[in-house]
Parts: sequence; structure tokens; C-alpha cells
Amino acid sequence: MSLAADARAAARERPFLLTALRAGVVNYTAAASHLDIDGETDAIATALRRYAEELPSLEVESREVCVTMNSGVGVVDDAAESDEGALLTLGGQTVVPDVGSQTAILATGEVDADALTAVLGRLRAAEISVDAAATMDGSLLVVVERRDGVAALQVVEAALEAVSVTSGL
Repeated sequence: MSLAADARAAARERPFLLTALRAGVVNYTAAASHLDIDGETDAIATALRRYAEELPSLEVESREVCVTMNSGVGVVDDAAESDEGALLTLGGQTVVPDVGSQTAILATGEVDADALTAVLGRLRAAEISVDAAATMDGSLLVVVERRDGVAALQVVEAALEAVSVTSGL
């Protein structure tokens, strides 16, 4: 593979770098020295700069959503034990209301994988641990510890006001 191809592959393996390249906020020399690529740092930086010029610009959009918080949710192992009010079922486990000590944040409306990516990134930055997360068919759900519920609600609302769009990649 060429140095340019190696630099592109390395950037694609690091979503944070790919986002920064699209946003135009990269110190190319610092990024090049961070990557484990054989070659001169200046040449790798040049390859990253050229790659950034080819990428679509980072677009951010606000989503029309309704965000609610449901405290007292829990995870049950047997889906048969859950009631019809299940918030999420995945891999034999179900998030249900009124059986636990966690909080679910539910967003409905214009949500998709980009919205979930934005939400999880913001929750990580806020140091809020996520116990479960999913999006499907206009719904996005994250489950956090009860003590983090209010902060998580605020983070989710803010994240959905500025979702990075990955179309064109």
C-alpha cells in the first residue's frame, strides 16, 4: 500500500480523526505523529491534508425529537418475564419500567445511527456511563444509572441539537 493509502486507512480506523479532518480542525503534523505508519511525519501530514480536502465537509443538523426520562427501569434476563411496556429487547435481555434502579432516556422522532453516535459521544465526554443503547424505527434509547438521569437527559437533548451527518462517506 502507498503512504497515502496507509494514511487514509489509519484515519478511517479512528473516527475522531476522520471527524476532525472533515471539520478542518486538525494539526496535521500532530495527527501524523500519532499514527503508526512507516514514513516521514511531514509526508504523512501531507497525505492527511490531501485526504481532508477530498472529504465532504462536516455538516451538523438539529433533530426534531421528543426526549423523555423514565426512572426506575431495570434489565431482566428473560424476555418472557417482561410486560408489554418493554422499552428495549436485545439478546435475550429486556429493559422494562418499574423493576430497577436505572434511568432510561427515550428520544422519539428524527433519530438514527448518526443521532446515536452523537449521543454516545457526548455522554462519554460527560463521563456518564451507558448500560444499554439502541436506535430503531424513530426511537433512541439509552439506559444510565439513576443518579446520572438528569444530567444524561440534558446531554441527550444537547446532542440531538447538533448531530454530525455522515452521509457522503
